Amino acid sequence: MVRAIMHGCNGKMGRVITGLIGEDGGIEIVAGVDTYTAVPNDYPVFESMEKCDVEADVVIDFSNASAVDALLDVCCARKLPVVLCTTGLSEAQLQKVEEAAKETAVLRSANMSLGINLLLKLLKDAARVLGPAGYDIELVERHHNQKVDAPSGTAIALADSVNEALDRQYTYVYDRSKVRQKREKKEIGISAVRGGTIVGDHEVIFAGTDEVIEFKHTAYSKTVFGKGAVEAAKFLAGKPAGKYDMSDVIRL
Repeated sequence: MVRAIMHGCNGKMGRVITGLIGEDGGIEIVAGVDTYTAVPNDYPVFESMEKCDVEADVVIDFSNASAVDALLDVCCARKLPVVLCTTGLSEAQLQKVEEAAKETAVLRSANMSLGINLLLKLLKDAARVLGPAGYDIELVERHHNQKVDAPSGTAIALADSVNEALDRQYTYVYDRSKVRQKREKKEIGISAVRGGTIVGDHEVIFAGTDEVIEFKHTAYSKTVFGKGAVEAAKFLAGKPAGKYDMSDVIRL
């Protein structure tokens, strides 16, 4: 049985993961960490990682960027593996993640969905065939009207996966309204849509002469991200120091 600490246990994703782990026979939450401690839980909740004295095998983090520095410090000191799901990290924090991975196991991914991470692999295979054949590549992502960043981190990760397979020869175009000219062959158009309560929708289009190949992933709830985080935690427990991502979890 893997023993996990849920960092950010009383947030939306913390509650989702608590529910998922409650139905999983291979992992249990032995403690939670959250600045808001009024929510009842079946495990002890501490205001900070420094105050948490419960022994565990791994930390699952779904908190906020301001809490990540202290979290990494504690995980390094205790050699405690951490699944880092918090987004919006600064460049300095990303560098700190690299340094932390020298001390303990750190798993970080732009998107925790198992489906998205499989899609990253499929896109590389498609790009190697369709890119040299002259297919135009476009990406459209859709999210709810409360999301502030555009394009999404997942959209960039998908574009990066395609571009990596094509020896990074392509440039990204985010707005076609300012320049009236036809698209260049070696560019990837990225469009962002914001509206309603869309959880997450990503579509990658390879458009050739007289045919179109589309890859699409739709998330209908945040549960898909929680499920990926749980699988990542079970994978990471007991691993040596190093940087990991979801491709390691699904063994691509």
